[in-house]
Order: sequence, then structure tokens, then C-alpha cells
Amino acid sequence: MGSRAAAVVLLAAGVLTAAVAPAEARKRGGHHRPAGGGYAPPYAAMVVDVKSGKTLHAVNEDALRHPASITKVMTLYMLFEQLEKGRYELDSDLSISSNAAAQAPSKLGLRPGSTITVEEAIKALVTKSANDVACAIGENIAGSEPRFAEMMTRKAKSLGMSRTNYSNASGLPDPDQITTARDLTILARAIQDRFPRYYRYFQTRSFAFRGRVIGNHNRLLGTVEGVDGIKTGYTRDSGFNLMTAAKLGDRQIVAIVLGGKSGASRDRIMADLVRSSLPRAYAGARQTNPVTELAERGRPAVIAEAGSHTRTEIASADDEEVETTSSTSTGPVDIRPPASITTTPGMVRRPGLQALPGAAQAYAGPAGQAPFPGAGGKTTARLPAVEGVASRTEAPPKDARSEAFRPVTPTPWVIQLGAMDDEDKAKSMLSDARSRTGALSKAAPYTVRVTHGATTLYRARFSGFTEQGAAQDACTALKKNGFSCFATRS
Repeated sequence: MGSRAAAVVLLAAGVLTAAVAPAEARKRGGHHRPAGGGYAPPYAAMVVDVKSGKTLHAVNEDALRHPASITKVMTLYMLFEQLEKGRYELDSDLSISSNAAAQAPSKLGLRPGSTITVEEAIKALVTKSANDVACAIGENIAGSEPRFAEMMTRKAKSLGMSRTNYSNASGLPDPDQITTARDLTILARAIQDRFPRYYRYFQTRSFAFRGRVIGNHNRLLGTVEGVDGIKTGYTRDSGFNLMTAAKLGDRQIVAIVLGGKSGASRDRIMADLVRSSLPRAYAGARQTNPVTELAERGRPAVIAEAGSHTRTEIASADDEEVETTSSTSTGPVDIRPPASITTTPGMVRRPGLQALPGAAQAYAGPAGQAPFPGAGGKTTARLPAVEGVASRTEAPPKDARSEAFRPVTPTPWVIQLGAMDDEDKAKSMLSDARSRTGALSKAAPYTVRVTHGATTLYRARFSGFTEQGAAQDACTALKKNGFSCFATRS
């Protein structure tokens, strides 16, 4: 009886701890993570052709994410505006307050009461991503960082960044600091259009500051042809982020990757997107106007948001400086879009995600199964297929599709490229993928019609794989050619 009583007490204590832990975490400002680790931020990406305005690639582009240090692009936008108006010169001094000096790393380590020139501040943000300097910029321009964040948010809305909200100038963790991949493409275009004179600072590889040489966190500069900036970012809950602009000949794009699993895998994904998207960008005369404030075009300054949004919770004060030690990938790059789901029997809700407007609801895995692979290990377990947040690429003309789509009996394993809102788009994607990837020569393309309420989607899939490894190998070949995909059981 004594041992049974002890067991009952232990069980009760465990239940009580499980019930209290999330509340305690919330009380302390923390985030209750799944037991055993395995948390990973959700992925989002977008590539836009600057000259035509067309979307060349998109995954979860309207889902809310944390910008991390990409925030500093808007901070610099605001500073460039002050330079343009003559309120500051490049050699003007910015004062460092106690609050600015106390910011978490990455930072220059400036002392309260010291100063830094505007040009040094620009280079410190571009290379070191210095949080103390970002805070100082905000305080010098607006009097306080919260007031500056309000100015940043108003500026974002005026540019058409309708789902972006800023709470600080640095991107340090704050649950209210949110944006989307689409909004960030607007910012990436706007800062080049508005400030071509100052945009060149984003190409800075390193700069000397008071006896130190500070290198740029952006590893793509000088390694991927055409890339000329602009900003990396990292917090534990944002994942590894990157805003990129690239130009080659007469073609020009901006690209966003959010939620990378490591600095290396994020860079690899972005490099693939740049290499696959630049050749498809428009090479003629620019068809779109430069991005300017909406008020200047005679339109309402604020665009109405579509639906309500949930926010992922921030759990760490980590800054992108850890990229110097955390950029080694230990597993294959997996850029499947995360799912937004409704909870039904046998399913679990993934934390921190929300549905895209009009998106289908998707399966997220059996109850009790960890939603993400363990941190630092190889990604061998594959989640079930994810629908409703498909990667989209510009479809080739219909007469360019030579593939005859016949009825297909799916093999045990198949590859899915995406779920499109039009069957012709799905078939175009399949034909394009097959023409560019020899690994699919014996695979059979097919589409699957799926209806969720009023939404109808067409899954673009390849059959022809009896083993999981063969499907994954073919998917890896597809990713090298710029396609998002994942292997799944049929």
C-alpha cells in the first residue's frame, strides 16, 4: 500500500507540474516548448521580380513571422530619410544612452555618454547588426525607442506593409514585433527605390571601428552571383532569416527567406532561389513604379488586414551573432511549408501558426508525435503531406507543356511539389519540374483534386517510387533546381 500511495502522489505531482508549467512560463514571459526539444520556427519565403512586380516564388508569404534583425532595414530606412531631409549628415554624432548601451548582444559595446557617427552607425547595423546602435538611432531620431517603433510602424503601413508591426528598432524578441514575407519584399524594394545613394551600404563586407575589423553576417555577398545585399536576422523563435536583393544584367529580384533551420541551410535555400529566379526575371524596361508611400499616390495610407492573425511567441533574447557558431547544417535542407490546421480527433495543433486567407486546413501529424524533428539531428522522419500553403512559381505557357497526363496508380511513395488553386497551374509545375530534373525521367506526373469547404486545390505530384529513400533523393534533386517538394506516402 505504501508504494502504491507514493506512486499516486508522484503521479499527482506530475499532473500538477504539467498544468502549472505553462502558466508559470507565461507569468515569467517565457514560452512553453514541447518536451524533449524539437521546436523549429515555421518557414516562409517569397521572391518578387522588381521590374514586372510578378511573384516568382511564394511559400506562406502572408503568414505572420518575427523579422528578427531584418527589422534594422526599416531602422535604416528611417535614418536614411533623416539624411535625405538634411536633419543629419553622415558625420553627425549620435549619443548613446544607458538604455541603448544595455541592449542585449549582438552589439558594439558602446558606453553610456559616448557617441558614434551616423555613417559608423549605418555600417554597424549592416555588418555587426548592433542592437545598441539600433536603439540609439531610434532614441536620437524620436526621443525614445517606443516612440520610434510607432514611427516605424506608421512608415510600414504607408508603404503598404499592412501586416507589419514594430515594437523596437533592433528586432530583439518581442511578441508584437511581426511581419510577413510579402511585407518584407515591399520593404526590400522600397529602400532601393527611395535611397539608391545610401543603399550601397548594404554591400559593405567589413568595416574598421576603433581598432576592430567587423565582418558582415551576410555570407551570400561575394559568393552568389548578382547578390548585392541586404540583411540577415536570427532569434530562436524566428529562425534564420534573410532579405536579399540580386541583379544580373537587366534582371532584378528581391527575395525573403524566414525560419531557416540554420544559417547554412537558410543561405543554401536563398542561393537556390536566387539562381533559379534571376533567369526567369523580366529583362525589359521596368513595368512597375518605384515603391513609394501610399499617401503620395493619393491612396489610403493604411491597407485593411484580411482576417485576424495569431502571433508566435518569443522565447529568447538570442541575436543573430550566434550565426558564427550555429550555421552548420546537420541534415538535409527541408523547406516544406508548415501547416495551419484545425484540431480533429487524432490530430495535434502546431503552436504559433495561423491560416492564410482562403487556405485549406491541413493535416499535421498523429497526436503525441513531435511536430518537428529533434534539434541538431538528421532529418529522417518525414511528416505527412501538407496542403493549402503551396509554393507557387510562374507557370510556363500552356503550349510549352508536352507531358500527357494520364490516369496514374500511385506507388507506395510519391513526391508532392505543391497544391495549386488551378489544375493547369499544377500541371505546368509538374511539366517544368520534369523537364529540368533528370531524376524524374521515369516518374509519372499526376494531380489530385482536394476540396475543403469552398476551397478547391490541386495537388501536383509524381508517382513511381517504391522506397522512401528513392523519393527523397528525387526531391533533393528537385530542390537543387529551385523547386519546393517533399516525399510522402500515397
